[in-house]
Amino acid sequence: MALRDRLQTELKEAMKSKMADRVSTLRLINAAIKDREIANRGEGGEASVDEGEILAILGKMVKQRQESARAYEEGGRLELAEKELAEVKVIEEFLPRQLNADEVEAAIGAAIAAVGATGIRDMGKVMGELKAKYTGQMDFGAVGPAVKSRLS
Repeated sequence: MALRDRLQTELKEAMKSKMADRVSTLRLINAAIKDREIANRGEGGEASVDEGEILAILGKMVKQRQESARAYEEGGRLELAEKELAEVKVIEEFLPRQLNADEVEAAIGAAIAAVGATGIRDMGKVMGELKAKYTGQMDFGAVGPAVKSRLS
């Protein structure tokens, strides 16, 4: 089942089960996807978004909520932090399994070999290769410095 269809099915099930928090989070996901479609249409591109874009949107949403939860915890607003972390759990249901540190290192090595990277100037090619294969499975903010250190 396509990710978009799965989101719609889960939203309907959550509505039937009267799970208000889950419905709210699933609606936020759908709104973010719709926003991307509108942005694509405005750029003259195709309006629909593919699986890779949806995974990127979901990854971004998880990161935003984790940062918000951290800020709320630092500010002593634990109830808001818990709400953000609950949203993270719902969003993560639609993301593929995250790679562990060893798998990330192996993926970096494979990407370097695949593009024939020899120096730091090839970092963009390596990151492009990783994003093509592992979107939603790794944190590219953390992977970037690892790639850089391997290439320098």
